[in-house]
Amino acid sequence: MSPQFVQGVFIESYDPTIEDSYCKQIDVDGRQVMLEIMDTAGTEQFTSMREFYMRDAHGFLLVFSITSMSSLHELAELREQIVQIKGGDPNVPIVLVGNKSDLEEDRVVSRSRAFQVSQAWGNVPYYETSARRRQNVGEVFVDVCRQIIRKDMNARMRRQQSGALDRSLGDGRSSRRRKKRREYDDDSDRRERRSRCTIL
Repeated sequence: MSPQFVQGVFIESYDPTIEDSYCKQIDVDGRQVMLEIMDTAGTEQFTSMREFYMRDAHGFLLVFSITSMSSLHELAELREQIVQIKGGDPNVPIVLVGNKSDLEEDRVVSRSRAFQVSQAWGNVPYYETSARRRQNVGEVFVDVCRQIIRKDMNARMRRQQSGALDRSLGDGRSSRRRKKRREYDDDSDRRERRSRCTIL
């Protein structure tokens, strides 16, 4: 899916043992975002690397094949691991993706079943994609970027409200907190310019 999104090509012979990274600048609601994409390997011997990717990423595309029920079941454990690594935050930017929608005649996972999973995960967005036909490929990346930006903006608003409370209380530590907040905001700006998305 990543080669189709970044390069506009469909790779017929996908090798699940190869991990690839890509960069692409995209427009998200009028904001230019540089997206760093890590397309992880799916085989068992690479699972030790997943924790590193999960810790470093800002958002996740959890992808299964609509022709394989087991591929959907495997995502439940991955999602739990992501939430755990992210400090128990249930609002991690996630998009659930049912790939190979061009193989409707071989469908095993119904849309209703996939929607049940997305609802159980806190109503995360669900898309069906086809890398072959380039269907909804761009949309899933824009959606996860939109979630990342919204999460950063909400965190920034909470910090600003906390700073206003400090000032109203005349806390002598508020100047230090404002300095730390400015440094954090600078980091947030950098994160917005380079959002990291991991595909599992």
